[in-house]
Amino acid sequence: MEDKTLDLVLDVKVKVTVQLGSCHLPMREVLELSPGTVIQLNQQASDPVGLYVNDKLVAYGEVVVVEDSFGIKITELVGSRSDS
Repeated sequence: MEDKTLDLVLDVKVKVTVQLGSCHLPMREVLELSPGTVIQLNQQASDPVGLYVNDKLVAYGEVVVVEDSFGIKITELVGSRSDS
């Protein structure tokens, strides 16, 4: 019965988001943004990015380029860290 119940939700679409980084800006600076403006994020280029499903962090990964598109290579699932 569990397999049949799971089948009901396997095709449900969810929002998948990759967060590269973030920062806090005063509204004054937001209003001054224009094409070409560079915003420094609070994350180093070598840091993993977060993969969110419906706004819940589920994994970390590395940004990769696949042909002409960006992708993410999963490096760690949240909660799967072994603390040995």
